[in-house]
Amino acid sequence: MPEATGKSWYLVQCRPRQDTRALEHLERQGYQCLLPTYDIERLQKGKLQLLNEPLFPGYLFIHLDKIDDNWLPIRSTRGVQQIVSFGGRPVPVADAVIERVLHRTNITTPALVMGDHVLLDVSGSQPIEAIFLARNGSERVLLLLRLLQRELIVSSPLIFLERSAT
Repeated sequence: MPEATGKSWYLVQCRPRQDTRALEHLERQGYQCLLPTYDIERLQKGKLQLLNEPLFPGYLFIHLDKIDDNWLPIRSTRGVQQIVSFGGRPVPVADAVIERVLHRTNITTPALVMGDHVLLDVSGSQPIEAIFLARNGSERVLLLLRLLQRELIVSSPLIFLERSAT
């Protein structure tokens, strides 16, 4: 019995760090693709930066028909490694998964949350371990320091902060 026609979503594995390149080249060829992203805040060089990153790094979704669409150009597209398959056959992604991805709310993941261990690195001195408490404006934070067997709450500019390895 022949398989029913109809479009389904499939998962494409991309080459390392080439998700957006694969998306761009597949869409240029006329394929409908989906590269879900989310916003994340990062502390880099003493500044909070808002970045938009892939929800599933290294993968994107493509909408294809088993019979009507030409699958051959996909694997030779720049940035594409392969269509995810099991037993040599591409397996469609459940529509419910795609619906959840499409209708999720985009909540920014903060770089620092209360209780995070950070290093206060004021030039000319040894970094001091601290605990992040809260933001104090757009460029400052409140920190809990343990110095000389006392706990102090101090306000510090973001530029002096680093993420602690612990």
